Amino acid sequence: MVQIEQIARAALQRDSLELRSLVQDFLRSQPELANVSPPQTDDKQLLSLSAALLELLALRTGQTPPAWTAAVGPIKEPFYLLKSATQMKRLRQLCRQESPEPLRKRSFYAPPDYLTFV
Repeated sequence: MVQIEQIARAALQRDSLELRSLVQDFLRSQPELANVSPPQTDDKQLLSLSAALLELLALRTGQTPPAWTAAVGPIKEPFYLLKSATQMKRLRQLCRQESPEPLRKRSFYAPPDYLTFV
C-alpha cells in the first residue's frame, strides 16, 4: 500500500510521473483521507509536504484532512515543486501567487492546477 511519505518523496524529487502514479494508487487504497497516519520521520520537509499534500488531496476530493496536519507548520526555505519554476521567472511568480493554499501556507509552490487530475 502506498504511504503519504512515498508521495511526498516523489514530489520532492520532482518526479511527476511517479508522483501521479503514487497519488492514484494512494487514493484507490485510502478512500478515507481523515484516517491517514502521519509519517514516522524526523525530516521536517517530508512531514510538512506530507501534510500539505494530504490537505490538497482532501480539498480536491471533498474530504476532511487528518487532524494531525493542522499542527504541521511551514518549512524554512521556499521549495518549488516544478524544477522549471526555479529557472523561469514567470512560472516562479505564478507559483508564488497561485499555488494551492495547502502548499503555499507551508512554503511549497506549484502551479494552481497541481495534481488536479485526482
